[in-house]
Amino acid sequence: MGKNIFSLSPNALLVLEKRYLKKDASGRPVESPEDMFRRIAKNIASADLLYNKRADIVSQEEQFYDLLTSLQFLPNSPTLMNAGRDLQQLFGCFVLPIEDSIDSIFDTVKQAALIHKSGGGTGFSFSRIRPKNDMVSTSGGCASGPISFMKVFNEATEAINQGGFRRGANMAVLRIDHPDILDFIKIKQNEGVLTNFNISVGVTDAFMQAVEKNQDFLLITPRTSVVVKILHARELFEQIVRSAWENGEPGILFLDTINAANPTPLIGEIEGTNPCGEQPLLPFEACVLGSINLSGMVKLKNGIYETDWDCLEGIIYRAVHFLDNIIDVNKYPLPQIEHLTKSNRKVGLGIMGLADLLIKLGISYNSEEAIGYTDKLMRFFSQKANEASVKLAAERGTFPNYQRSIYAQKNGPGFRNATRTTIARTGTISIIADCSSGIEPLFAVAYTRHVLVEGGLPEIHPFFEEIAKKRGFYSEKLLEEVSKEGSVQNIKGIPEDVKTLFITARDVSPEQHVKIQATCQKYIDSGVSKTINFPKESPVDDVKKAFLLAYKSGCKGITVYRDKSRVSQVLSVECTCTKQLIS
Repeated sequence: MGKNIFSLSPNALLVLEKRYLKKDASGRPVESPEDMFRRIAKNIASADLLYNKRADIVSQEEQFYDLLTSLQFLPNSPTLMNAGRDLQQLFGCFVLPIEDSIDSIFDTVKQAALIHKSGGGTGFSFSRIRPKNDMVSTSGGCASGPISFMKVFNEATEAINQGGFRRGANMAVLRIDHPDILDFIKIKQNEGVLTNFNISVGVTDAFMQAVEKNQDFLLITPRTSVVVKILHARELFEQIVRSAWENGEPGILFLDTINAANPTPLIGEIEGTNPCGEQPLLPFEACVLGSINLSGMVKLKNGIYETDWDCLEGIIYRAVHFLDNIIDVNKYPLPQIEHLTKSNRKVGLGIMGLADLLIKLGISYNSEEAIGYTDKLMRFFSQKANEASVKLAAERGTFPNYQRSIYAQKNGPGFRNATRTTIARTGTISIIADCSSGIEPLFAVAYTRHVLVEGGLPEIHPFFEEIAKKRGFYSEKLLEEVSKEGSVQNIKGIPEDVKTLFITARDVSPEQHVKIQATCQKYIDSGVSKTINFPKESPVDDVKKAFLLAYKSGCKGITVYRDKSRVSQVLSVECTCTKQLIS
C-alpha cells in the first residue's frame, strides 16, 4: 500500500532537499525527510488540544506521521515548508478584493505581497475597476483600466521571493461583460507579459446563452452600470477560443455555475479563484489543500489489483481531520483572512495518481470504462469526505457561518467545513509521492524530470517496466525508444493491450479529457484543476468544442493547452525527452 519513507525516489529526495527541508544559515539541510514529516505531524496534531485538553496528541501525531511517511496523503506545499517553523503559514490559496479606487488597489498590492512572502498564491477579480479611458471625477482625467493595474501587481510579485524559494503566483479574472474584455483576452499573446499571472475570463450563463442563440452581448461599465459597447456574442467567444488555441490563455471560469454551488451566498458572491483556478473563494478567504495518493489504494486478490475501499475510507477520514487542524494552527497573513477562513473553515481534499490507479486496475484512461470507474470512485470519495466532516462537527461544532449557509437553509448535514473537496494540481507533491499528477493522464511513459537542477533525472513508469519484464518484451533498446518518443503507441514490439493501458496525455481525445473532468466535478464541492491537452495540429474548432462541452457538462472552468503553442512550456515531449519543471 503506502511506501516506507526510505523508498523515496531520487527526485523526491532532491525536491525535499531543495525546497522543503529546514536549512542552516549556509543553506545546508539540518533535518532529514523523516524529521520534516515528524515536525509537520507534531505541529498539526497539537490542534486537537484546542477541543479536548485530554486529547492523546502523541497517538494523533503518530497517525499523522504514518499518513505522511506512507505517502498516501500529502498537504499543499506551504504546509510542508512551514508547519512547525517560525513562519507557520500553511495555506496555498487566497483571494483578495479589488474595488474601484486607488486606495483599494494599492492596499491589495500590499496584502498580496504579504501573502506571497508567506508562501501563498493569490487570486483577484479586476472586474470592479472602471475601464480604460473612463472618467476619473476627482482629477478630471481618464482611467488607465484594469490591465494597467494587473501589470503593477505582476511587478510587485516579481520583486518578492516566497520564503526564498520561488515567486508567487496570481490569477486575474475579468468578467465577460467588462468593456476592456477584448484587451484582456489578448494581453498574454506575446510571451514574457504578465509572467506571474494566469488569466481567466469570468463567463456568465447570459453570455453562453447569447453565444448559443447567436445574439448581441452588452458590455457594461462597472462604475455606472451603463452599456458602453455592443458586441456579437459568437465573435467575442471566437476571440477567446482563438487566443486559448494560440497560447493556452485565457482560461474560462463559469461564474454562475460556481456561484450555484457557493455554500455561503449570504456572506458574499464568488468572483475569483486561486492561481490554478480550482478553488473559488470569497474575497479575504483562504483554503488549505491536500491530496490522497490513489496509486496506493489497491490490494492484490488472486494476482489481480482491485480497489482497496477500506484503506481509502480510512485515509479520507484522517486527511479531513489533518486539514481541519491546519485551520487552527495556521498563522494568517491578515486578520480579515483569519476571520473569514475560520468562519467558513473550507478545506480542499483532492486526489493524485488517478492515472496510476487506472493502469493497475487494467482500465484505459481513454475509455468509457474509465469514466464509469471515475464516477464510482468520486461518489465514494465525496461521500466519505462529507461523513468525515460531519463526524468532526459532532465533536467540535459546525463551521461558525453554518446557520447562514445553504446547508442550514435546506436542513442539510451539519458539516464542520463549508467545503470538503477540491481537485488541485499536484505537480510538486506528486513528485514526492512518486505518482501521476492530479487526475491527469500520464504525460509520458518515460522521460527526464528537470527538478530544480540542470540535467534532470531519467524516469520510466515503474508499472510499465514491471509489465515489460513480466511479459518478456523488456530490453534496454526498448527503454531508449520509449524515452525518445514519450508515448508507446507507435513503438513495435509492445503488445496492443499494453499500448491501450499506457495512454499519455497526447493520446487522449480532448472530449475524453473534458468528460473525466466533468465526471469528477459532479462530486467535488469546489473546482477541478485539469488541462485539456491538444496536439499541435489541432484546429481552432476543437478548442471551441471543448469549451462548449465543458459548459454543458457542468464544469466550473476549463483550461486548454495545444502542444508547442508556446516557445517555453512546463511540460513538453521533445524528440529526446519529456521535461518537467516544478510548478
